Amino acid sequence: MNVPLDGVDPPHRILVVDDERPNRELLDVMLCAEGFAVTTVSSGEEALASVAAEPPDLILLDVMMPGMNGYEVTTRLKHARATSCIPVIMVTALDDRAARLHGLQAGAEDFLSKPVDRAELTVRVRNLVRLKKYGEYHDRYAQMLETEVAARTAALVESERLYRSTFDAAPVGIVNMALDGRWLRVNQRLADLLGYSCEELQSRDVVALVRAPWTADEAEGVRALVAGEIARLEIPEWRYVRRDGSCLWAKTTKSVHRGPDGRAEHLIAVIEDITAQRTLETQLRQANKLDAIGSLAAGVAHDFNNLLSIVLSYSEMLAADLNDGDPMRADLDEINGAGHRAVSLTRQLLAFSRQQVLQPKVVDLAEVVDGMNNMLKRLLGEDVELTVVRASTSWKVLVDPGQMEQVIMNLAVNARDAMPRGGKLCIETSAVVLDAAYASMNVGMKPGVHVRLAVSDTGVGIDTATQARMFEPFFTTKHAGKGTGLGLSTVFGIVKQSGGTISVQSEPGKGTTFAVQFPATERAAMTSTSMAAPSRRTLRGSETILLVEDDPHFRAVARTILRKYGYDVLEAESGGDAFLLCEQYASPIHLLLTDVVMPRMSGRQLAERLRAVRPEMRVLYMSGYTDDAVLRHGIVGSTIAFMQKPITPEMLGRKVRETLGEVMNG
Repeated sequence: MNVPLDGVDPPHRILVVDDERPNRELLDVMLCAEGFAVTTVSSGEEALASVAAEPPDLILLDVMMPGMNGYEVTTRLKHARATSCIPVIMVTALDDRAARLHGLQAGAEDFLSKPVDRAELTVRVRNLVRLKKYGEYHDRYAQMLETEVAARTAALVESERLYRSTFDAAPVGIVNMALDGRWLRVNQRLADLLGYSCEELQSRDVVALVRAPWTADEAEGVRALVAGEIARLEIPEWRYVRRDGSCLWAKTTKSVHRGPDGRAEHLIAVIEDITAQRTLETQLRQANKLDAIGSLAAGVAHDFNNLLSIVLSYSEMLAADLNDGDPMRADLDEINGAGHRAVSLTRQLLAFSRQQVLQPKVVDLAEVVDGMNNMLKRLLGEDVELTVVRASTSWKVLVDPGQMEQVIMNLAVNARDAMPRGGKLCIETSAVVLDAAYASMNVGMKPGVHVRLAVSDTGVGIDTATQARMFEPFFTTKHAGKGTGLGLSTVFGIVKQSGGTISVQSEPGKGTTFAVQFPATERAAMTSTSMAAPSRRTLRGSETILLVEDDPHFRAVARTILRKYGYDVLEAESGGDAFLLCEQYASPIHLLLTDVVMPRMSGRQLAERLRAVRPEMRVLYMSGYTDDAVLRHGIVGSTIAFMQKPITPEMLGRKVRETLGEVMNG
């Protein structure tokens, strides 16, 4: 038995059961990082032995194991009185209804799907451990009531005083309830939660305002509870109305108090506030939804960038071969212009999906706003009054300045469209200190000093339904042809990829305020160095280039461009083919031009393997997007040559010449 020392509770003990060692180690690392004490075993038999030796607070149990599987382990634990109350979360790669139903029938409280997400794991484990603690408290409290009623002695007055002290000091709301639903006695915690006095909550009229009548299912549950058919009635989520009209979401657990003759005398309801938890779960679901849409958008943008490279490159090369007066040139210019407009759309998709390449610098957001002042005034028009309010103290943030300009521009355009008859727009920068309580209510936010950029307008406002979807790509309330629906989704992606958070406050007819917050940094601004750009004198060369690209169409257009500039081009469709070609090719290869993301072997892995074979060969990376894993491995940096797709002939020629240098060209 763990005994608290110096008033500090020991860490909750978690038992991890999985026959796969990597799975056990991963869960061990995740849980230990959150402050849990973890024990791991590799079989169902070891799990039962470990529980018998020292019961844990919660069990994470793999379903499919040799010998005794997770279902059998759960059944044995739940049928034993000593272990029946230990929460069990089953972890499985079987994402089907039959498997989950089987686990729930065996007695498991929850399910997690592999691969396990750390944030979801932490939330679910903490919730079940907390509920177990309240369940134990509830059992102790009910037993205490029974003891008091049975021991009506001369110490009744003192016992009642002690009971009232415990009753009111409980961290959850407690109600003594008549069998017909009337509230006979409530504790102070519940009164504080609902905003009424204890005396008011014991009135039928107030209770009718606070909670809805029993549903048919709840009435049947109470009947079974009173009849002794079940020991406890749990309602996972119930809505109560506070005095101020706001909602209190609570988990309610009911048990029955019986007299000496065994007859039910009244009900005991324990009401746990889960409003904050429910808010976080809603935010998490929304974040997961946007992440899923972002992954799809990133994939589409990546493939589209390859296609745009072909459209832009061939249209420019064809146009270059035509005379200025040729009627075909105008058609090709239209094709090229449409391609560049499509490039803008794909960049917005990449911004939303957080797959774009950022170049973060230490900047003052107020200076970024000041630098855009004249441009914003022209953009907003004369009927919109622009006000800029600077922070009284100067805190800097680590962001991409160009992307911040796009954030401000998109929010300003959104505000202008919300004020068709003119109005006022205020852009304010300020330093704010966010405490842990505020940060915990916003997924991904950390406490500390933040720089806030607030964009407020006096426009038509945004209703609740629109707020729920406004960051989704292609969602727009404008008429057809009036917008792409990518403005706010682009803002969302840039802010999230830059480590910030965004929120909105708005009501129809009362204007809107978008608040963007970034963690402040005390790092000094760094001056970046870059390779010297080639002169406009020539983009031609005679070196040998190894082109590695898994998309055959993109590879063909890149090969055509490079050969037009005079280069000798070797090509491969995969890293393995490129490695073999380098070993077999006897002459020098001056440049490796490779895609970053390819099957089986990435561009970075290929470059590292070829460094041993051809240390003198230079490397130029290219990609339609760069995911977080590649960024962490250092593909993008001030000393690494990188080119963002889509490409054009001049862009490719300049980047190749810049990477090779003018000396090699001579």
